[in-house]
This record gives sequence, structure tokens and C-alpha cells, in this order.
Amino acid sequence: MPPRERFHDQAGSGFRARRRLSRRARPLLWGAVGLVLAGAAWIVLTGVLARNELLATQRSLATLQNLKATRAPTAGAQGLGSLAPEVRSAAAHAARAHRYTTGPAWYLAAQVPVLGDPVRTVRGAAWATNRVTADVLPPLVRLAADLTADARAAGSPIDLAALRRAAPSLERAAHVASDTRTRSAGLPPHTWLPTADEARTRLKGQLDRLAPATADAATAARVLPAMMGAEGERRYLVIFQNTAEARGTGGLPGAFAVLTASQGKLSFGDFGNDTLMANAHATVDFGKEYTAEYSLNAPTTTWVNANLSPHFPYAAQIWANAWSHHSGKKADGVIALDPGAMAGLLAVTGPARLADGTIVSAGNVVDLTERTSYAAFADTMERKGFFLDVASATAAKLLPAADGRRVPALLSALRTELNDGRVTMWSAHPPEQRELQRHHFAGDLPDGPAPFAGLVVNNAAGSKLDYYLDRKLDWEPQQCSRYGREITVTATLTNRAPASGLPTYVTQRVDRPPYATRPGDNRLLVSYFASTGAVFTRATLDGRTALLNSATERGHPVFTLDMELPAQSARTLKLYLVEPPATPAPVVLRQPLVRPLQSTVRPYPRCSR
Repeated sequence: MPPRERFHDQAGSGFRARRRLSRRARPLLWGAVGLVLAGAAWIVLTGVLARNELLATQRSLATLQNLKATRAPTAGAQGLGSLAPEVRSAAAHAARAHRYTTGPAWYLAAQVPVLGDPVRTVRGAAWATNRVTADVLPPLVRLAADLTADARAAGSPIDLAALRRAAPSLERAAHVASDTRTRSAGLPPHTWLPTADEARTRLKGQLDRLAPATADAATAARVLPAMMGAEGERRYLVIFQNTAEARGTGGLPGAFAVLTASQGKLSFGDFGNDTLMANAHATVDFGKEYTAEYSLNAPTTTWVNANLSPHFPYAAQIWANAWSHHSGKKADGVIALDPGAMAGLLAVTGPARLADGTIVSAGNVVDLTERTSYAAFADTMERKGFFLDVASATAAKLLPAADGRRVPALLSALRTELNDGRVTMWSAHPPEQRELQRHHFAGDLPDGPAPFAGLVVNNAAGSKLDYYLDRKLDWEPQQCSRYGREITVTATLTNRAPASGLPTYVTQRVDRPPYATRPGDNRLLVSYFASTGAVFTRATLDGRTALLNSATERGHPVFTLDMELPAQSARTLKLYLVEPPATPAPVVLRQPLVRPLQSTVRPYPRCSR
């Protein structure tokens, strides 16, 4: 056979062989397609069912929240116990959603790049919701139910025994919540299915709130019994800070009281104001750096200057030591709060009434204590007496011994104020103090290497004008240099005090400056606490070169400017620093004053090579 013919014959044989192979493979191919389609249909069907179950879970949890918010004021522990069916319902729906999203089809689909991202998200959300409803919420709800079950009969706002019993289950719940939050953070944030992205966003927000709250509850179960006198009477100095005159930890310590705790029973007594402690001295030593930075203003011998530093444990130890010398009694700790915190707590307890009939409520306590009272009382001692009356009436409302049902709501409100820095605590017992610091309830200035940005103002005029103070902080990283990361910090301070009409006591200038001033003009010591290792290069005030004092506190370089701030004006301080290269956003210190700090943290640009 000629070569050409032999070639065609071989080609024809190969073609026929491929046709036979294709006929054999066709059923396999259609079978694979059918399997994929069946898997896709299964995922769609079970996905819809899982979505319905997750929505039912949300409805059960919403009902639970509504029942907690609206339960009758006469309900006792049994009323709280009635919340359990809602938890069981939520757990059952979540468990079914989790079962619907497990199995080979869901697992394999979740492994497909890009196309499988929403499957992975929905699968992860169902798993996380199941864990939360099964292992986290039940001990929290049981604690809320048991916390006041027997306490009212015992005359105590909190059943300390129930709190101790709950500690192991709360520890496990805190671990589960933290682990679930961490693992859920790894779910794809942006997929091609918007509903999956919305579910992830909603889940993240819930876990971001639940995990810290559960950890705080576990901590409370560990330390609160001892702090509330389960092992012997405790005595705490309670400081009421007046943020109309700024101090490093918030405001001037205008009034104080003594809180006694014994077997869970609480009582307030020994109310006094700063005048009573004018001659009280503390014998504490915080080292050379503290002395160099603050000794000029005598914080250990001047009660109202004890909290110039934003590190609350310093102020607390000075107050506790000075009060002990004054009274001859030992303080087991110090608690500080301001009118903003009083507002948050009065929102739970309801308004307080003063002896003269004045109503103090969540809506008016800040304005009443820090603005209108200055016009109402021309006499300084009368005004201080009024502030003391407000503190006393508020403290009386906070004692829930007569109505233990409000304890969970009060503890929740207290946690909010602790997180906002409007309530800070220090314990003279080191293990308890370590727990407070671990949860950022101690108002401590962090001393680690993490990026940090802290704008702190102290009133240097002796006025009460900080009620009208606005603060803005803009932290902007620049390109890296050979020495580190260049940082530009812009602090804008605005004095919105009216140019006329304020009482003399508000506008007084006890600093007696050598230059002319007008009523409403203020003077501030403005300090910026930088990241550990930061190097100062230059500063400007309103565009002109400024000279700043430098110091160091707890490893942080501190740069301070003595600033005159006229009424109805704004001044801008810019600092140019070089900090160690870093990628995490800085921790921003939020000094709690009347008006909250407005801060902007710019993202890190890439370093040029």
C-alpha cells in the first residue's frame, strides 16, 4: 500500500477509536454534570432552609432582648428564668442551620476559589451562630437569672454565691466566644453574593460585642465576690470628677465619698469635697520621671492636682494614701466617675431628687453640674455643696439593694462607662488590679511598644471653661525615612465659651498671667504622648515654630505646650515626629471630658525603598 493510503488508513482508525472512546465517556461526563447540578441544587435548597433558620434564630434573640428590656418591674427571679425558652429556641434554630450547611456538597463547594467564597461564608456563619447559642448565651442568661434570685432576701444587690458558681461556665463561654470570633474573622469579607457579605458583617458586629462582654463577665465572676466583701469588709474611695476643669484622668476631683462593701451589701458614707482635703498629703513615690514631669504642680500635696497624669493608678494611689492619712482608715481601692458616667447610670436607675426638689436625671446631670449650677450659686461653698448633694443623691440611686432586679442592667451600664473611660477603678490588691488592667478598666497608660497617640489637656487657669472645649486629633503617617516612620500629628483646640454672660467663678484666672486677658479666655497645658521610641523633630503653633517641653512617662515621650486659648477661637498645634516603623494603627488615648475627642487615624502608606 502506498504511503499516502497507509497514512489515511491509520488516521481513520484513530478517528474511529476516538469516537468509540467518546461514546463511552459521554455517560460519565453527563453523570459528572448531573452530580454537580444536583450538588448545586442541594446547596441552594439547604441554603434557603439554613437562611430561614438563621432568621428564626435572630427573631428568638430579639424576643429575648425585648423581654429583658420590658419585663414587669414586679417580676423576680422567675421572670428572668422565663427567658430560657427563647435561648433554647435560638439554639435549636441555629443547630438546624448548622446541620443544613454541613456535608460533602457544602465542604467541596466551599473549597472552590472565588465561586465558593459565599458558600464558605454562609457555612461559617451558621457554625458560629450554633456555637454562640449553644455554648455562650446559656451561661450568660443563667447568670442574669440567678444573680439576684436570693440576693434580695439577703439584703444584697448581688448573689455572690451564684456569681462564684457561674465562674467556670463563664470561663468556658469566654474561651468559646473568643475562638469563634477569631475563626469567623477569617471568613471571606467580600464575595460575589451581597447577602453573604451582609451576613458576615452582621456576625462580626455581634461577635465584636459578645466576646469582650463574655470575657468581662468571666472576670467579674472571678474578682467581684472578693471586691464586694465576700472575704471581709472592703472600703473604697469614690471620686466624683468635674470635667468642667480638665485633668489628665478627666476632671478635677470635686467631691468624694466612701463606699463600704460587706458580704455583697453596699453603703455610701463620709461625703466630702475638695476643700475638706485641701491639707491632706500623700507619701508616695513614682520615680524620677514622674517627679520631673509633675512635681512643679505638687500632685502629692495638692488634692486637686493629684490626677495631672492620665495614668489613673498614680492618681488613685495619691488619693487613697492622702485620705488614709486624713481619716486614719485604709482604702482598698479607688473608683472615679464623672457626670457623663452618672448620666449613663441614672438612665437605668431613674432620676434622683435633691432635698430642695431639684430633679437630677440622665438628661440634665451633665449640664446641671458643669454649667447651670455656676450661674445658680454665686457663693463657691454653696455651689460645692450643691455638687456634693448631686453626688450623694446619685449614689443613693445606684444602690440597688431595694430592687435587685435592676442589677444586670446596672452592671451592663457600668461596663459601658468603664469601656468609655468615664468610670475607672484601682484596687490595692495586686491580683485584682492586674485583672482591671487586663480589661482596660484601670485607666492605665499603656507602657508597651505598640503605636500610641495621646492628646491630654490640663486646665492651667483655674477656670471652669473646659465645658466649652472641643478637641480634634489627626494622626497621619508619612513615608519611611532612613530613621523610621515620619508622623505628623495635628491637634486642634477650640474654646467655644461665650465672650460674655458667664459667672465670674467660671471665667476666673487664678494663674494671674502677666498678659492681658478677657473673660472666657482659657489656658491649657497641652501634652502629646507619643509611641515608645518616637523622636521629636519640630512643632508649630498656628503655623509658627513652637517650643515644647519634653519628658518621658511610662516609656512614652511626652511633649507639652503651655497654650493660651482665647474665647471663641481655635488654635492648631502640629508635631512632626519620627517613630519606629509599624503597621498597626495606634491606640488613641481618649481623655474623658465633656465633649468627646474627635480623632482621625490615617492609614499607613507603603514605605518607598
